[in-house]
Parts: sequence; structure tokens; C-alpha cells
Amino acid sequence: MTLAYAEKVFGKINVFDLINEFGSPLYVYDEETLRLRCRELRNLLKYPSFRVNYSAKANTNVELLKIIREEDLDVDAMSPGEMYLEIKAGFTSERIMFIGNNVSREEMQFAVDRGIYISVDSLSQLILLGEVNPGGDVCLRLNPGIGAGHHEKVITGGKKAKFGIAIGDLPQAQEIAARYQLTITGLNQHIGSLFLETEEYVAAAAQLLEIASALPSVKILDFGGGMGIPYRHGLEARLDLEKLGRELDEVIYNWVKNNRPITIRIEPGRYVVAECGAILGMVTAVKNNYNTDFIGCDIGFNTLIRPAMYDSYHEISVVPAQARAYAEYDGDVYLVGQICESGDILAHDRVLPLCREGDGLIVHDAGAYGFAMASTYNSRPLPAEVLIQCDGKVRLIRKAQTLEDLWPEK
Repeated sequence: MTLAYAEKVFGKINVFDLINEFGSPLYVYDEETLRLRCRELRNLLKYPSFRVNYSAKANTNVELLKIIREEDLDVDAMSPGEMYLEIKAGFTSERIMFIGNNVSREEMQFAVDRGIYISVDSLSQLILLGEVNPGGDVCLRLNPGIGAGHHEKVITGGKKAKFGIAIGDLPQAQEIAARYQLTITGLNQHIGSLFLETEEYVAAAAQLLEIASALPSVKILDFGGGMGIPYRHGLEARLDLEKLGRELDEVIYNWVKNNRPITIRIEPGRYVVAECGAILGMVTAVKNNYNTDFIGCDIGFNTLIRPAMYDSYHEISVVPAQARAYAEYDGDVYLVGQICESGDILAHDRVLPLCREGDGLIVHDAGAYGFAMASTYNSRPLPAEVLIQCDGKVRLIRKAQTLEDLWPEK
């Protein structure tokens, strides 16, 4: 897709003004977009006993977590670190769910000590929880045998996925729970990430409801997350939330009519924060080698790893340092970062606007799994994060690291 030259991020703030004040690269978030996505999900179902648990691994900035809490979403955690940040953002224990994967005894104890509801995803982890918290409640993460996602590395259900307890092992799980006097009060699942159609998700939800029919102690069903966003602007349709909500409501109400009231949860991460985030950067070098154009920039995979790890696509706008007519590259072109790796490629095999050294860049839809997966590889400090508030003011919500931060003195 061809994008015209841009000037402002989120159509609100001049890119160079932000870079000059906060540095480059820079993560920028838009509060209005974040609140809108929270409200869309909160209103997904008509079914009254419904909660949205934001999957915080997508972005754990405490200031964003505070906004999500204000919008009446609950939250999931994958580690003690996430639980710590969520509590720091004001979430109380009853609004946090620990969905661990192959966690240690110490991590399990961390959640138990704080009264946080725990989901386990293997029989061995169920035994561990029984030893740590005998007589308590537990949620079982099941592998429904159904998987979905844009890349094999983000498919979290199915026979090749590492997550969840196989449905055939449920009787054994019940025996273990009884041995430790654990009450199975919840079931959850997650089939994968970035789906834009409803069918597989609804089918997995219906299957989880049927499993709950045989487990009268279950009070909570978590259908998982994975709702996608259209990274390819204009080429991908948005996930039809109205259709998804209508189909889920139908299977839930039909089940409740023949069974019992139950609390329904979903656990989206990407859909909540992806579109509220962007990365600003600078073009630092341009060259042509053997009829191939390379645009060098300061957004390496240390800043955004998704393209290198998942072959992910992000729309990119060029912000000219000086006004000029729009033009495109007419041959093979790569937008690459400054990391000393051949795989440090931000974009390729697409139409890109002509770039010059000193131009700015906007990488769109980077709020999910952007900063959360960033690193200091090549000993490059992490960038700052700023928030464009609803009142239009810009606020620093995480300082950029300095070179001294790479090796703090004891």
C-alpha cells in the first residue's frame, strides 16, 4: 500500500517537535484511541456477567494500565513482574488473574500470597499449586485442539502448541484437584493471536461451554483473546465486533438456559493497545547496493522486534525534513535498522516513499508487543514513551534510558 508523506502522529502532534523534545526513536501513545478500544470490548456482549481481562503482556506501561483500569477492564498477568506493575497501577487482587506457563514454585507462591486467582496449564503445575495452596480455587487452562493466528509462533491452541491441558486429560486433572482439595472454579483457553474472522473463536467458545456442562463447580469461563487489528490499512477489514458479540451471546444464552448462570471473560491484549501506539524514528542513511535501495533508520529490532520475529507488517509513514513532492522507490527497497544483524529489516517487498537522511518515520500500530518486547541488544538504551492525553497535552510516561543505565553502579 502507498502512504503519502505525513507530518503529525495520530494527526495531532508534529513528529519533529516530539523527537526534538524526547529523542529518537520514541514510543507515542494516544489516550483517546486507547479508551475507545477499551469501551468497544467492554460493550462486546449483552450477557450481563461479562468481564474483559486485558492481557498486560502486550504493554505493561503503568500509566497505560491506569487508563485501562479506569475504563473498568480487569487484567491478566504472566509473571510476578506483571502482577507487581498491575498492583502499582491500582488493580486490586480480585481484578488480577495469573495465567502462568511453566512457572516456578516461587512465582506460584507470589500469586497465592496476594490472593490472586491462578490458572494452571499442565497437570504438573496443578500438582505444584496443590502443594503451594491446598484447599484453594483453581482455573484450568485447556488446549481445545483448535488454533488460529497469523504466524505459527502465535498459535496457542492445537496439538503442536505448548499451552494448556489436553481435553482428554481432564479426568486426571479432576483427580489431582481432589487429592489436594482444590476446587476447579474456572476454565480458560487461548487459541491464538491476530484473528480477524469470528468462526474459530466462537467454535472454541462453544466447546468450552460444553466442557463446563460436566463440571458443576466451574463458575468462570475465559474464552481467551487474540482479537486482531488491520495492520494493512485499507486492505484488511476490521474484526466485526458486532458479529462476534452477537454470535457469542447466542451460544452463551443457549447454554445458560439449559445449565446455570456463569461468568464469562475474554482476555484481549493486542486489540486494546495496538492502535493507540506508534514509533517515531529518523532516517540515518540511504544507499544503493547492486540495484537495491537500503533506507537505514534508528528503529532496529531492539526497538520493534515483531517484523524480524514474526514477519509482521506495520504501515510506515515518511515525514520529510523539508517539503518536497511525493515520490516512490521504483525498485527493490529495504527499510532497515541499525542493529548488526542481517535480519534487522523493518519493511521490504512493498511500495515505500522516497527517503532522505534526516527524514522522520512513523511506524503505526506499535502499541502491542512493541516496547514490551524491546531490548538493549547491541547495548542500545531503551527509548522514552510519551502519552498524548485527551486534552491534547503530551506527557512523558517513561524516561529514555541513558548509557549509564546499561550498567548501573552498585
